[in-house]
Amino acid sequence: MKATSKPQFGNIGRLATPLAVVLGMGGAAALAQQADAPKPAADEKKETRASAVTEEPGEFNNWITFGAGRNWVDGDKAQFQYRRQQPVNPFGGIEDFHLERALGKQGLFTIDGRGIFDNNDYLVKLGVSHPDKGFVRVGYREFRSWSDWSGGYSRGSNAWVTLNNEEMHVDRGEAWAELGLTLPNLPVFTLKYSYEFRDGKKDSTVWGDYNIRYPLAGASILRGIAPSFWDIDERRHIVQGAVKHTMGKTDVGVGLRYEVSDNDNSRNMHRRAGELPPVYAAPGADRYLTQKEGVRTDLLSARASQETRFTDNLWFTSGYSFTTLDTDISGSRIYGPNYDPIYDPTFSRRQARDEGFLDLEGGSRINQHVANLNLMYNPKEYLAIIPSVRIEEQSQTGVTDFTETTVGTGVGLPTVTDDIVNTKKREFIDLSEGLEVRYTGLKKWSLYARGEWLQGQGDLREREREAPSGPVDLLRESDVERFHQKYVLGANWYPHRKVNLAGQYYYKIRQNDYDHDVDTTVFAPPATNDFYPAFIKQQDFDTHDVNFRVTWRALNSVTLVSRYDYQISTIETQGDTDIAGTSLDKIQSAEMVSHILSQSVSWTPLARLFLQGNVTYVWDVTDTPANLASGTARGVVQTMRNDYWNASGLVGFVVNEATDLQTQYSYYRADNYVDNSALSQPFGAGAEEHAITATLIHRFSKSILGKLTYGYFCNNDQTYGGHNEYDAHMVYSSLQYRF
Repeated sequence: MKATSKPQFGNIGRLATPLAVVLGMGGAAALAQQADAPKPAADEKKETRASAVTEEPGEFNNWITFGAGRNWVDGDKAQFQYRRQQPVNPFGGIEDFHLERALGKQGLFTIDGRGIFDNNDYLVKLGVSHPDKGFVRVGYREFRSWSDWSGGYSRGSNAWVTLNNEEMHVDRGEAWAELGLTLPNLPVFTLKYSYEFRDGKKDSTVWGDYNIRYPLAGASILRGIAPSFWDIDERRHIVQGAVKHTMGKTDVGVGLRYEVSDNDNSRNMHRRAGELPPVYAAPGADRYLTQKEGVRTDLLSARASQETRFTDNLWFTSGYSFTTLDTDISGSRIYGPNYDPIYDPTFSRRQARDEGFLDLEGGSRINQHVANLNLMYNPKEYLAIIPSVRIEEQSQTGVTDFTETTVGTGVGLPTVTDDIVNTKKREFIDLSEGLEVRYTGLKKWSLYARGEWLQGQGDLREREREAPSGPVDLLRESDVERFHQKYVLGANWYPHRKVNLAGQYYYKIRQNDYDHDVDTTVFAPPATNDFYPAFIKQQDFDTHDVNFRVTWRALNSVTLVSRYDYQISTIETQGDTDIAGTSLDKIQSAEMVSHILSQSVSWTPLARLFLQGNVTYVWDVTDTPANLASGTARGVVQTMRNDYWNASGLVGFVVNEATDLQTQYSYYRADNYVDNSALSQPFGAGAEEHAITATLIHRFSKSILGKLTYGYFCNNDQTYGGHNEYDAHMVYSSLQYRF
């Protein structure tokens, strides 16, 4: 499986003077996700432009930044685009544009824009505002997310399946119009319309099966390593309005949201790819599967809130919301000779137990009520008491009908179809309480404690039958009770102006009890293979977590921050008693242990030089009883580890009054790969990643700033047999003009 916890490296070149500003921002830059190349348009925050020349406030209110870059990749281009979220080809355009003009004495007109070509990264935003009248804002933004369409790797036979171009992407966008009235001494009104979309293709982690040995070479072994993908087509319209007003010591607000969405997605899978004559006996088993999933929703939500300040030390807030959601579904699951096939019950390459469905239709309705009550009381200046109560009630009803298609195992692989109707009804109510206490009455100490409790109960009714009046295939009726608790204790201590310490411990428990009044699951006694969800009778989750942080300013130029986190979680499960009278014992079904150690050092040896380093190590392991399985299951499931460590370094240097230089390096390593290909699909991450960037920033004048960035990125991959490895070079330059 692909590791998702790798740190990404970047936001290079945000070095600014005076140098104190640079040093204060260095840590954040070291942990940012991308190199100093175009960012997604969704990130609207304006960053302070790098400068070695101090500007007078308000000297320049407008600017335009042009940028262009290129990545050269040797190796897996799709993996590089996924990791770096940048295209391989040249890209560039307007990195940032801002223009503002005064309207009268207090009004303001603004335009913001961005357009990076070949990266599908665009933004245009216009606004007119006046503090005593209101505002109008309209805009459009669009950005691209890259993915790598690759599957799994089986080391035992060096099996790696490439079905097509692995470079995939999804484009996201939003257009909006918003207006507000902010007249003095009157309620504030806001109204906004948004149109959102998502289009493209992305990888799926549900992989297809693949025969990793030809029959001529021995026995056939199937592994789920063939890549599959999602075809995304989603649209959403949102209208929301709100009114806020202050009456004496009370602020009140009401809001309304109406949302309509239309999603037509499909998962596409190629099974047993390449199993065709003449290597395989006719007709072969190569086939395509397309599962279409259409979802159309209609949501209406209303809310109201108030905040009352009885005195300076007694505040009360409350809120209520009601939401109703109607959903219509459609879809199909069809096998055929290509993607998006027409259903053919006599398809020549069908295989036994190829199950699908046709003409899926139905829907559901959800009604939800939520109420919150909160009180903040400060009986003393150094003591705060915050109790809270939350109650939620929800009801769900749903019905679906479809035609089930099943390929049998008999002679000629007959295809059987059944019309199925499924109904579900679920109701629950949760009551949550919370109490937080903060105390600062001890010199150099800050103490806090918090408790959270939840009690809930509900029921679930499921029925499946052959439509419309055939026999009942499934009938389940279950009652559920939940009890959750969380307790937190923490302290901050400041024993010296150069040292502060913080520690926290929390304990969390979640208990779920299921009472299955009716369960018509059919099985062959004395086996205990009741199917979910009417299998678990009780499940308890316990978590202990403790963490410490020490910040020490050893010298005026050196600051060290150390942190340690420890967490242990256990899951205990008890199965139900089946019809044969066999009762399963309560067992510890999993134990998860994590240790996280991190250390960072910031050093400013010279007024012009700043260095920062950070190292983090994570030790993570999950044990289950399946690790100890014997017989044919021996070794199939092993202890799961997710250990990794990373390190990063940052160096900033002010060359002269007009020029800054910044370099940054990061390293990631995971060594958990387990070659279990003889028994099952190998798992665990094994990878090594390096990233280094250098940025030169030069101020040609007070109004013209130039930047040049070079980056080198390297990914060594063990999990996927080296197929996701790459070496890449990046060059990016920008020129900004302020006016």
